[in-house]
Amino acid sequence: MSKFWSARTHELDPYTPGEQPQDQQYIKLNTNENPYPPSPKAIAAMKDACGESMRLYSDPNANQLKQSIADFYAVERNQVFVGNSSDEVLAHAFAGLLKHDKPLLFPDISYSFYPSYCKLFGIDANTIPLADDFTINVNDYLDTENNGAIVFPNPNAPTGIALSLAEIEAILKANPESPVLIDEAYVDFGAETAINLINQYPNLLVVQTFSKARSLAGLRVGFAVGHADLIEALERVKNSFNAYPLDRAAIAGGAAAMADKDYFEECRNKIIVTRDLTLSKLNSLGFEVLPSKANFIFAKPNQEMMGKSAKELYLKLKEKGVLVRYFAKPRINEYLRITIGTDSEMDIFFEKLEVII
Repeated sequence: MSKFWSARTHELDPYTPGEQPQDQQYIKLNTNENPYPPSPKAIAAMKDACGESMRLYSDPNANQLKQSIADFYAVERNQVFVGNSSDEVLAHAFAGLLKHDKPLLFPDISYSFYPSYCKLFGIDANTIPLADDFTINVNDYLDTENNGAIVFPNPNAPTGIALSLAEIEAILKANPESPVLIDEAYVDFGAETAINLINQYPNLLVVQTFSKARSLAGLRVGFAVGHADLIEALERVKNSFNAYPLDRAAIAGGAAAMADKDYFEECRNKIIVTRDLTLSKLNSLGFEVLPSKANFIFAKPNQEMMGKSAKELYLKLKEKGVLVRYFAKPRINEYLRITIGTDSEMDIFFEKLEVII
């Protein structure tokens, strides 16, 4: 803390990422990374991009990447925005679309970056409690008189529970004057994308990432799809902040990854199969497991049966070289979030877990 900090800096409550300890080799089931490597075509494209042309600026509009995304989702290129990770895209949306006189609405248990953005940009927000079963109650988002905008992940994080497209459409229909942002970081693992609704609802913005289903967390590429007017707002914010957020390798690699549909389908399907098997095994061990449409599982240990709390299991697993995510927060401090790894990684996880319990 310093006297040179601005008043806003003093007020910030920064996001805390999943731990990345360096003291030993861990099986990382704590940050929802994809356990499989990126598309070989994406790696080849990035290598090709890292030649003499790196002395030149990248395309500030990233048109190659935008076109690849537009082709995949059958939309127009002017309906696509790209940025340095979905976090940056979300930040631009909070600044450019979600700050209004009426409060922004989002779930009380959700992506913990949302409150950080609200502090950063001075956005008035109301958090809406999830139901007792951790689902989003659509009816809580139908009061159009009391919100300026709405944002939520689908599937939600850290619960993994997804809304149906019909439920999302009910929210959109009830809020024609409010921007509605659907954060689809995990949508490819079993939920339905709302991108198919953007031409019907000009207030809808859908944000996705290359970090999860496309195995490019280290590349930092995210994108948004929506009405061209919403995209123009994001471009205005981006060009007031950083005209060149994506480098040549990111543009080339992202475009190639998006075009490699076969590899994308192969990897995500493997994760879905492993997730469902993991859910079944956890249930058999006495865990209460929420239904997941993501590449992770949210599970509550039966403390009476196992003699250990979620926090104790997290610490014991860490001692044995397996990282999972524990949140010391109300309502969810009895749960562990477990990323889905390869089959062999999950075998080791269960081996260590069964020894502990």
